[in-house]
Amino acid sequence: MNIILMGYRCTGKTSAGRRLAERLGRPFYDTDALVEGQMQRTIPQIVAERGWQAFREAETAVIRDLSGADHSVIALGGGAVLDVRNVESLKRNGFFVWLSAEAETITARMEKDADGGAARPSLTGKPCVSETNAVMAEREPLYQRLADLVVDTTRIETDRVAEAILAGLRERLARADEAGKGKEK
Repeated sequence: MNIILMGYRCTGKTSAGRRLAERLGRPFYDTDALVEGQMQRTIPQIVAERGWQAFREAETAVIRDLSGADHSVIALGGGAVLDVRNVESLKRNGFFVWLSAEAETITARMEKDADGGAARPSLTGKPCVSETNAVMAEREPLYQRLADLVVDTTRIETDRVAEAILAGLRERLARADEAGKGKEK
């Protein structure tokens, strides 16, 4: 089974995903990085040159390829779950973890990334705070519906996020084991 990390931008999917994969001895895949590698462009360049639709199509192709993986940790781009094809191909063999954070924390992290040269293209053309609030309000019900586990990353560091995911996985496996024992009787 794959561990699928989803959530809005700057909630820690990549950093926590890397740490989690290291701890589990599993491969780590970041769909945004894979798209950038295949297209030999950054996401802002892809969006500026070809538009969001071209990025989403490339993202779906990457996810289709990754859906054949097993025992991996996969960090999805924030909007990847908007395409039902992506969800269907990953859900068959995936445990979905929603990394959430408060909007103020997300915008502060995005500003820090932008100061470091890692600007993210706008999704709506609105100012950062307005865009974050609007897009999160739209996506959160979907993240909630898909999530097998939710970890709030607002106030915890990467190591603690990875630990929270591991604890949630252990708990889920223990419950499944108990349910299986109950059926055997």
